Amino acid sequence: MTGLLIAFEGLDQSGKQTQAEGLRDHCASLGRGTRLLSFPEYTTAIGGEISRALHGEHEYAADTLQLLYVANRYEHRGLIESLLADGTVIICDRYLASSIAYGEAQGLDAAWLADIQRFLPRPDLTIVLDIAPETAVHRKSTNRDRYERDLALLSRVRESYRRQSGQKDWVRLDGGRPKAEVSADVIAAVSTLLARR
Repeated sequence: MTGLLIAFEGLDQSGKQTQAEGLRDHCASLGRGTRLLSFPEYTTAIGGEISRALHGEHEYAADTLQLLYVANRYEHRGLIESLLADGTVIICDRYLASSIAYGEAQGLDAAWLADIQRFLPRPDLTIVLDIAPETAVHRKSTNRDRYERDLALLSRVRESYRRQSGQKDWVRLDGGRPKAEVSADVIAAVSTLLARR
């Protein structure tokens, strides 16, 4: 069996973690080796710097912050490649498209954001869980980071995700529905890939 890389994307509170964990459990029930990764990965030095920036301890220009996000993924490039070579199903809570969506929403060039990530393994499938910014705020009313507090920014992020979701190997799902309905659609989207691998 060859590995698979599946990325969940969307606004915060869209259900990415819940659906990623559910898909991991589903794949494990089929006897597949699975690994759940979440980006940013805050335990590294770069990840810690991202966390400090998100909570107002450091101020970075938009391009610098996105370079930190991308570098945080590159820190895990070797691990991802090794897991894929071993036939593991890797499920990412955020991956390449997040930098494009959030960077583009802050006026950065989408082509540049894609280009600086070109040496990272490509997802076999990207699932965007689409919710309105107001839904995100309703689901998390306290302890929101700098992005989560900016409704205008989140609206632009959502539009970027919607634009990106027209690409091959993307699926856009309504993340505002009950979890079980979203989960059923996630499993349906992934089942064909699992059967082929």
